[in-house]
Amino acid sequence: MAEEPPQIATGDQGELTPPPYPLLVDETQNAETAFAKVVRTLQYIKRWTGKTERPSDQRDAFFERFRMKVPNIDDAYQGEDASGEVAGAVVSQTKRHRWAFNPSDIWLYRWLAVVSAAVVYNTFVAILRTTFTEINESVFGLWLALDYTADTIYLIDILIQFRTSYLENGLLVTASKQMAYHYMKGVAFKLDVISLIPSDFLYLVPHVGVNAVVVRLNRLLRLHRVAQFYTRTESKTNYPNIFRITVLVACIMMSIHWNACFYFLISREVGLGKDSWVYPSPLDSNGNATSYALVSWKYLYSLYWSTLILTTVGNVPSPQTNWEFIFVTIDYLLGVLIFATIVGMVGEIITTMNSRQTDFQTRLDSIKQYMGYRNVGNDLQLRIIKWFDYLWVNHHSLDEEQILKTLPDKLKAEIAIHVHFETLKKVQIFDECEAGLLEELVLKLKPQVFSPGDYICRKGDIGKEMYIIKHGSLEVVGDDGHTVLVTLTDGSYFGEISILNLGGSGNRRTANVRSVGYSDLFCLSKADLLEALMEYPEAKALLEERGRRTLIRDGTLEESMVQSIAAPAVSSPSAARNTSNALTRRIDRLEQELEHLQSRFTRLLGEYNSVQMKLKQRIYALERES
Repeated sequence: MAEEPPQIATGDQGELTPPPYPLLVDETQNAETAFAKVVRTLQYIKRWTGKTERPSDQRDAFFERFRMKVPNIDDAYQGEDASGEVAGAVVSQTKRHRWAFNPSDIWLYRWLAVVSAAVVYNTFVAILRTTFTEINESVFGLWLALDYTADTIYLIDILIQFRTSYLENGLLVTASKQMAYHYMKGVAFKLDVISLIPSDFLYLVPHVGVNAVVVRLNRLLRLHRVAQFYTRTESKTNYPNIFRITVLVACIMMSIHWNACFYFLISREVGLGKDSWVYPSPLDSNGNATSYALVSWKYLYSLYWSTLILTTVGNVPSPQTNWEFIFVTIDYLLGVLIFATIVGMVGEIITTMNSRQTDFQTRLDSIKQYMGYRNVGNDLQLRIIKWFDYLWVNHHSLDEEQILKTLPDKLKAEIAIHVHFETLKKVQIFDECEAGLLEELVLKLKPQVFSPGDYICRKGDIGKEMYIIKHGSLEVVGDDGHTVLVTLTDGSYFGEISILNLGGSGNRRTANVRSVGYSDLFCLSKADLLEALMEYPEAKALLEERGRRTLIRDGTLEESMVQSIAAPAVSSPSAARNTSNALTRRIDRLEQELEHLQSRFTRLLGEYNSVQMKLKQRIYALERES
């Protein structure tokens, strides 16, 4: 059995390091095809870029406990068996096909950028060199080198697309025959092949010559790759609006460029300086060359004329011949279309950029109008306006649920943990709870912002929510409103005692909590908390135990009551589950009775309204008789 060649290792910094001993190259390896060498080089580049792009992501242990374990898409794919047939099941990573490229790889996206640059080069240069032959003739050798470099990129791109995997039934297909068939059956393959037809041989045809670079216009059939690059960049970039404006300006400039070249071609066919519409003559009356003979003047003058026409500014000489009239008419129609496109797209982009600010300002204006209509006091109006200002300055979103509603609950939970990670890590109850309970709780947390001096809760109020402090400082004050008993900071939570009905106060608040400055809190309602704890009796017992400890420390719960209250909490999980089921049945029974009472009340209310209407009619009749 032939010995496998040594692999090229990669260092810690992602650099390629040579093998520990020279590679043994036999005669058969010397006969490798150019295709195999190109593919091997691409694999080395892919491996190197993959090493350099992989960040050192060191996660906190708390986050890793609740983070969704998402497998790499590279681990799910279809392969080939020994006979070359496609295997239907997922196979191991070691058997994955060696030359299959993942379409989501970053290096493949960068390669798409290279292909797009080659397409843009051909789009810009082909018509330019055909129109202004001086540019083509001055450095013809350089142009040929650039042309064939772009053609080489086109060819390599076809080879890469033959080896690019695709998703089928949620799995990456890496079988050679399947990947090739998938690429060849599409329209993109036909366009790619036509774009590589060696039309340059038409240079050798008489009366065509090397200045007819327009024969390379078939290279523009690769524009679909530019569209792919645009789509992927638009989804990747953090500044999509700036990117869209940049692309829009580039497309407009390319249109103006092509139109300028057409203008000069028509002027050359009609005759330079023959009338006032065409490009001026490069020679004066004495036959001497003027500045109009410079190629830079030719291009800039044509570009200026094209810009005036396509932007509908006008102010150009009137056409004199039929062809000139036809060309100007078409240009004006295109100008109107381009102008409408610019206005529409720019307006849409600006609207999208300012949508958040517009929505925020609309809500603030509505609140102001309502307060003015209801004659709300100036002090309260000022507090509300400052509250809105705080939301805007600190980039608080008023519609977080609306933004994330399209995501599944698992992804919404992971986003919530990501966004509020630093806060949740400080909450002790979350540090010890199960991952499933945390996912349920973070989806039920509602952000709230309190102004300086606002009371979050007062002693004796009915407790319907518990709170977790994200940012800010809260004070637990005495009944006089001045004595500060304790100060709560980021990560503290309170309110669980009243919503769990602990101690002798039932569901009443046991303390006054006031905001010192602007405070960002998470609110968890009683119904949401009990619903989540119903499936996790151990967590409920833990929360109740901590609440009792707090009451004992504050002296609001006697030691003699602890055993009687805590007995159900320290029972076995099965007993706690039975208790939870019994409570559930009681709640269901109470809900049924409440529905029955509501239906009876509705019927009685209808009868009362009917009797009242009859009495009004009788009173009205008596008044008319009298």
